[in-house]
Amino acid sequence: MKTEWFLAELVMKITVADDPRNVVHQNLVLIRADSADEAYEKAMQFGKKEEISYDNPAGKAVHFHFEGVSYLVDIIDGLEDGAELDFHYTVAMPNENIRSLVPPRDRLRAFLPPRMAEGPDYASAEVMAKLRG
Repeated sequence: MKTEWFLAELVMKITVADDPRNVVHQNLVLIRADSADEAYEKAMQFGKKEEISYDNPAGKAVHFHFEGVSYLVDIIDGLEDGAELDFHYTVAMPNENIRSLVPPRDRLRAFLPPRMAEGPDYASAEVMAKLRG
């Protein structure tokens, strides 16, 4: 069976001028490719395209730097509702640890309000100006 889809994790480092802290994004992207080599090359291209610079609302330079691909897996199931994209497993996990893997529904990220990351302000001045009208 020929794999057509891959899931890749791209690591992006964000820096803001005059702030010693950085922000790291680990972005999952879906890639269509005929081989792992092609998927890796496409993931590298996608990451490099995300390297941008702009000013934040305080006029500080913000830089997104692509660090590399940290994860690449082929997706065996066809893409459809309920398709398994990836899995992790553990052997001999105690029951209390299993229960701790499943948070209450309202703690799942999809149900949480959007939040601005703590740390450097890497918002785009241009985008924020548009949002303010």
